[in-house]
Amino acid sequence: MNIMKYETVALDENDPALLILDQTKLPNDPEIIRLTDIHDIHRAIQTLQVRGAPAIGIAAAFGLYITAMKIRDEDSGTFLARLKDARDYLNSARPTAVNLSWALNRVYHVAEINAGKSIPEIIEAMRREAIAIKSEDTDTCRRIGEYGLTLIHDGDGILTHCNAGQLATSKYGTALAPIHLGREKGMNFHVYCDETRPLLQGARLSAFELVADGVDTTLICDNMASQVMKEGRVNAVFVGCDRLAANGDACNKIGTSGVAILAKYYGIPFYVFCPASTIDMTIKTGAEIVIEQREPEEITEMWYSKRMAPEDVKVYNPAFDVTGHELISGIVTEFGIARPPYSESIKEILRPGRLL
Repeated sequence: MNIMKYETVALDENDPALLILDQTKLPNDPEIIRLTDIHDIHRAIQTLQVRGAPAIGIAAAFGLYITAMKIRDEDSGTFLARLKDARDYLNSARPTAVNLSWALNRVYHVAEINAGKSIPEIIEAMRREAIAIKSEDTDTCRRIGEYGLTLIHDGDGILTHCNAGQLATSKYGTALAPIHLGREKGMNFHVYCDETRPLLQGARLSAFELVADGVDTTLICDNMASQVMKEGRVNAVFVGCDRLAANGDACNKIGTSGVAILAKYYGIPFYVFCPASTIDMTIKTGAEIVIEQREPEEITEMWYSKRMAPEDVKVYNPAFDVTGHELISGIVTEFGIARPPYSESIKEILRPGRLL
């Protein structure tokens, strides 16, 4: 079974439904699930059945369109009011990844600017916009991958954390896009995947898709990264990003900042990969990013046949951390690679007309 042949997120247009590859069942039981109810879509995003900043944005965009189909018999005023409520509800599923709100606002904005038209016309415009978001993501990831390939050489060792590959996007991924594109060009890399506790996105997802693509892949526990770097096995670190502040601070899966600190110590370049839509210019620094707190059972019980911690122990389970811009060698986007000082180079990435 080659997971690379599966679509992470798709729209059934014949009988409108959101189709997602249930990532909570990977790597053992790949299953495409069909969702039509807004509560089920919200739950799928919240419980990581669909995950990765670009993928949850696409899923939410399709979800808002599907919801619009369900309320199409309302009068225009009620329709837009209920649509706004649906947008806000889906946006509440996860607070950190900016692509979720970006995609929802983009599809909702189409409804707003077409408010004078018939509801069927509004819904059709929403459908086209949601499909465009997915199509653009594929092109964006390919372009990110091309820029990323300029940072490495055939045979290099690359360490990655969490999963910023095809399973987190429509195709290719962000941080893993150079690896997949390089394979298409006949290049070979050795990738070290951090296990990525507590949800094991590195073990279950990154290692899974890389092996499926024929990449020389080694899985390591998170606390082995320093030893692997010390032994000279790593030429570069590639990670994704869920929200990037205006100064270049990058919010990504918990543990990323520790990897960045290690890379700085060992003199290894540390690169952040993200679409320009992940950049949030409304926040000056990473200190303003809301960090999602998840259930303690992810640490104490998940993956174990029996609970592996005392019942009365306290648990702190932030889903993300923020890597300071001073630890980042470059930020790779579909419009090029931003370099320090990021307060200036990010503005160039986002110059007017580049991003819808």
